[in-house]
Amino acid sequence: MEELDALLEELEHSTLQDSGEYSNPAPLPKDQYSRKESAETSDIPSVQDDTSPLQVQLVYTTNIEEPHVYSDIQEPKESLPHSKTSAAAQLDELMAHLCEMQAKVIHALGQAWHPEHFICSHCKEEIGSSPFFERSGLAYCPKDYHNLFSPRCAYCAAPILDRVLTAMNQTWHPEHFFCSHCGEVFGAEGFHEKDKKPYCRKDFLAMFSPKCGGCNRPVLENYLSAMDTVWHPECFVCGDCFSSFSTGSFFELDGRPFCELHYHHRQGTLCYGCGQPIAGRCISAMGHKFHPEHFVCAFCLTQLSKGIFREQNGKTYCPPCFNKLFQI
Repeated sequence: MEELDALLEELEHSTLQDSGEYSNPAPLPKDQYSRKESAETSDIPSVQDDTSPLQVQLVYTTNIEEPHVYSDIQEPKESLPHSKTSAAAQLDELMAHLCEMQAKVIHALGQAWHPEHFICSHCKEEIGSSPFFERSGLAYCPKDYHNLFSPRCAYCAAPILDRVLTAMNQTWHPEHFFCSHCGEVFGAEGFHEKDKKPYCRKDFLAMFSPKCGGCNRPVLENYLSAMDTVWHPECFVCGDCFSSFSTGSFFELDGRPFCELHYHHRQGTLCYGCGQPIAGRCISAMGHKFHPEHFVCAFCLTQLSKGIFREQNGKTYCPPCFNKLFQI
């Protein structure tokens, strides 16, 4: 400031001197002096009396050689600008320097900074007029701010710079939150979690939901539980005739449900006489099983209760009928 005041005082002094040089009146040209003197030395006739007319003698103050009385007017010469004093030049230089300094001031975090002093609090690189992030009153360049404070993706572990997706108590890039089996990004149907991994509905049901004992497809809604597994209601039917169990009872064979008829058929316990299952006592004869009441003579239909019979062409006969029919 003292240097600036001294320059201003010197400039004012030099300006006053310059104005004094131009305050003195400029000398008249020589021809004007001649005109004035000529006018004073010209003979003017004296006045004789008040009544006599006066004669006027016109006297030219200059010799006129041209046929006209007009003189040439010289065009004004362009004056050169006054050179600045050293003090004025220094002042201009100082003011330009001050303006340059003001133009390079950075206002950030409620303070003013030299550009070279406004730096990242972590890497110490100059921020200047570049974008920055503020945390706890400190400035950070974008790279260090994201590395230090931004949430990280649970899949790639990189900082999340834009949109963040929160799921399973973790943060994710939206494009990195996808099914662990098929790799498809989740849509409006959402996701299912198993062993801390996300799955789409299709893969989750295919991999982890209980399977129907009949069709081996996932059981999603209504189901029946039988033979230590689950079934779609429409899949729990007889393994041979595919009829449902209207009475609620069924017979199991080799892990499959059967109606009573087909269960006994597979077991070989259908009565050879009536074709119905044998639930109690039975008679085995000729490779078949019979209800006792259905083991009869093929001719007289008498029950062969004593177990004595004769066979002819796959039929049973009591001895009397056999003798009558086939005795030679």
